[in-house]
Amino acid sequence: MSAPVISSAGWFRRSRTVLMCAALVGAASFLQILPSSAATIDQIKQRGFLNVVTEDDFRPFEFVQDGKPTGFDNELVAKLKARGPLDVHQQIIPFTGLLAGVVSGKYDVATTGLLITKERQQSLDFTTPIAEATIYYVKRKGDKRITKVADLNGLTIGVQAGSAMYQRLPELEKLLASSGGKIGKIVQYTSYPEAYQDLALGRTDYVVNNIVGLNTLIKEKGDTFEIGQPVSSKTYVAWGVAKGNDTVLKYLNDFLAEERKNGDIAKLQQKWFGTTFPDPPSHFVSEY
Repeated sequence: MSAPVISSAGWFRRSRTVLMCAALVGAASFLQILPSSAATIDQIKQRGFLNVVTEDDFRPFEFVQDGKPTGFDNELVAKLKARGPLDVHQQIIPFTGLLAGVVSGKYDVATTGLLITKERQQSLDFTTPIAEATIYYVKRKGDKRITKVADLNGLTIGVQAGSAMYQRLPELEKLLASSGGKIGKIVQYTSYPEAYQDLALGRTDYVVNNIVGLNTLIKEKGDTFEIGQPVSSKTYVAWGVAKGNDTVLKYLNDFLAEERKNGDIAKLQQKWFGTTFPDPPSHFVSEY
């Protein structure tokens, strides 16, 4: 069941301030417990395995098909386990509990396609990006009302609740304001498949998501939807660890560097994204 409609841009600005304050308070609390909660690589070696957590339904990064986990990140996790020397214990859960589990130390790594955002960087450190994930809008195919970003003025938007795409809406708000427009009603959903369904039914006018996810949508349902223009600056996705957990971050970055060098990441990117990202920044800091 989809979430209720959230009002328009004025409400968004006020409520976003409240949400950001709450997020920062929460992040500060997590940081206070980090030294005793997030295991270092030496502690993990004593334990013998990495505890990783992956989202259950975020195509093409990860999803479950025929009862088995698949997608880009799940294949990359399998390579991490095969590489050793550490074993990998993986949990697959809904996104809602994933980040808090990593920041609190319940899990060592979020092995999922996390969009790097300013807010998330308060409580997480990110690996070298695994893909570019600039945000675009998608509309119903043949909807001639929308040909450019300015045409989104006042229209109803669908987005996943609590997602990084929701957090990046102020960027779209700025783009619309530059042409005298504003964001219309915002409808939040528990998952993107629900958002796409409502878009197809005409309950919303457009949905925003990262370009990798939208390319997968078009590959599967190109007769129903079409991708528009970007509504964010260039951004990336990566795996995440608790803030300050430098030794675990290095272990992961060393693995990703090897996978880039031997060409395996490029092969997985081509398989799942239909393109490759050969030169990711070694450290990306988001302004939003």
